[in-house]
Amino acid sequence: MKHILMIDDDISIGDMLTEVLTREGYRVTRAYSGTEALLVLSALKPDLVLLDLMLPGLNGEEILPKISGIPVIVISAKADMDNKVELLLNGASDYLTKPFDTRELLARIAVQLRNAAGTGAGSCLTFSDITLDTQTRTAAVCGQPVRLTRTEYAILKLLMQNPTQVLPKSLLLDRLSEDTPDCVENSLKVHISNLRRKLKDAGGKDYIEAVWGIGFKMREE
Repeated sequence: MKHILMIDDDISIGDMLTEVLTREGYRVTRAYSGTEALLVLSALKPDLVLLDLMLPGLNGEEILPKISGIPVIVISAKADMDNKVELLLNGASDYLTKPFDTRELLARIAVQLRNAAGTGAGSCLTFSDITLDTQTRTAAVCGQPVRLTRTEYAILKLLMQNPTQVLPKSLLLDRLSEDTPDCVENSLKVHISNLRRKLKDAGGKDYIEAVWGIGFKMREE
């Protein structure tokens, strides 16, 4: 069971998220201040930290540099882009602005846990008839090589790393922007449409599905 440390002094939000996370099979430990969070972290190492910025005592910006080797998702009402960029550069794995949809939070948590678990894993991802080699950055369907653009490869890799999760468009854009700055909101659907067509041409079926109003996921057989 994956263990999540939630650092947030808002009791109502904390209670709601604890219920959601517990229902999804996570174990949750809570800290209500920066000082308490450091005490908790000195005694245990969770798999992931959810960190609010506005905390009594030490604030989130002060806590973040003290957390190492654990993915940290910052959850804050601060929407300033400069603040977001600074936190990501200073060690945050992801940033989610309040208010947010719990489905998006769950997807972001799944991505971070999957990335952490895959740090030492092999270089080959598989889903149904698709094989993706992350070292050579090549894809094949039914053993037949499929030529993908840099952006199409990045999209497919994210989806295959999280095959049971619906990845919101906002999360895809955030993650893709690290390697493929050409992918923006207006072009994301085009990139995914081209990717779906290439995979279908090679395998004879659609491997990716759109989930209305949320995002995209690998299609279950």
